[in-house]
Amino acid sequence: MATIINPIIYDTLSRLISSRHSTRNFLPKPVSNDDLKRSLALAQNAPSGSNTQPWRATFVSGNALTSLKTALVAAADSDPSRILQLPEAFSHYRSSLGHKLYGQAMGIGRDDIAARTAAVLRNFEFFGAPMAGIIYIDKALYDVDLLSVGIWLQTLVLELTALGLDTCIEVSVAGYSKVIKKELCISDDMEILCGLAVGYGDPTSAVNQVVAGRDEWEQWIEIRD
Repeated sequence: MATIINPIIYDTLSRLISSRHSTRNFLPKPVSNDDLKRSLALAQNAPSGSNTQPWRATFVSGNALTSLKTALVAAADSDPSRILQLPEAFSHYRSSLGHKLYGQAMGIGRDDIAARTAAVLRNFEFFGAPMAGIIYIDKALYDVDLLSVGIWLQTLVLELTALGLDTCIEVSVAGYSKVIKKELCISDDMEILCGLAVGYGDPTSAVNQVVAGRDEWEQWIEIRD
């Protein structure tokens, strides 16, 4: 087993990775643009294929965020079929998480369609976060280096976590890419990947105490000698 050269850094990184979780109820406390810029500057060091740095993002707050939320909620409410669905082989993950969030934490019964619909639409309000980001990539790089955007996003999220900020990565909004592009004047050459809610989580909210859980890594990863 390798010797840990710098145990302080290792311990800090371990705590950041293990403590970060999806926050689904935010306080109205604003996010400092300086904190965002600091995190973005550090995340820019993320690796990418051929140094393409394919990540693109637009962050909004205030009136711009309000306008985006209004448009997204209206679109999702009128056409919920565009909410991205998981393949059948993976749908049990969403069902399990939904039971923990809606059934246990929020006390919403499976037959309470109105309450469940309202809860789902909160995704498109970024769960009340005072800042939201939209993450996208040039379509020409989608098949070439999509992976690097994920590396960058994880780096950014950990930087924000280190500053005491909470986040939620939201793939659901990508189903309404036309709405997002119109609201934020994003070129059609870009592919919308996800949203990112940023803010300070409400520590009293039951939904923020939900532990999604993870598979044991040995279930999916092989090590061959």
